[in-house]
Amino acid sequence: MSLPKGLAEEVARNLVMVANLLDEEPEEAYAYSRIALRLASRVAAVREAAGFAAYATARYTEALAEFRAARRMTGSVELWPVMADCERGMGRPERALAMAGEPEVNKLDKAGQVEMRLVAAGARKDMGQAEAAVVTLQSPELASNSVQPWTARLRYAYADALLEVGRKDEAREWFAKALESDQGGMTNASDRLAELDGVEFTDAMTTEADTEAEVEAKAETVAAGEEAAEEKADETAEAVVEAVETPAVEVPQFVEPVVAEKAADESTEEKASEEKSSEDKS
Repeated sequence: MSLPKGLAEEVARNLVMVANLLDEEPEEAYAYSRIALRLASRVAAVREAAGFAAYATARYTEALAEFRAARRMTGSVELWPVMADCERGMGRPERALAMAGEPEVNKLDKAGQVEMRLVAAGARKDMGQAEAAVVTLQSPELASNSVQPWTARLRYAYADALLEVGRKDEAREWFAKALESDQGGMTNASDRLAELDGVEFTDAMTTEADTEAEVEAKAETVAAGEEAAEEKADETAEAVVEAVETPAVEVPQFVEPVVAEKAADESTEEKASEEKSSEDKS
């Protein structure tokens, strides 16, 4: 409302694009957030959107700066958990853990407090304190049977922490509970359960594609074999025809006249012999 109408509409369009693209195309969402930020950097909603776009693309330093700016403008503490997680992303888990003990946490709603607990447990794991991470996640929210928007993620994090400290059976139990409460598909609890049970999944689409490729390869091999066989048969047929048409012994062209001349000489000798015989009789 603090912006002129035309500018407000332009900023709003960019914020809508940030929201629509944030999960699937975070880099594009980030680009739109920079446009909105350039147009209205003094609007808290713009700074917050820019912070989440930077956070989604692992630009944690930039994200933290935007979240701090938004907090100064609004005075709200709801961004406190994600700010702490930015500290983790920047390689400073001890700062994230310190934020988990600040008075701001008590001002968070239930969802925010659970989120802060998840961040604190992650910081413990970053620091190599796996057992402490398990203890950090143990809470009334974890023990509750009611399903809330954050239930699946909390149970999943607890199962993962249990698995890291070698409590495999308990981890499987909590992965199963996470799957039961994961109505929106926020976790891969089903895959983790299958992994623990030694079950391997085959991608039907990939298998079908592989089968088609194998069939095509076999068809090409058969076709190549048939073509080679046909070529060999043609070559054999040509060789046979050539062998039939070509004499086994080629008679030189000069033989025929010699034979004829010899025959003529023999005829002359016979005639002379007959004439001599007649003269003797006379």
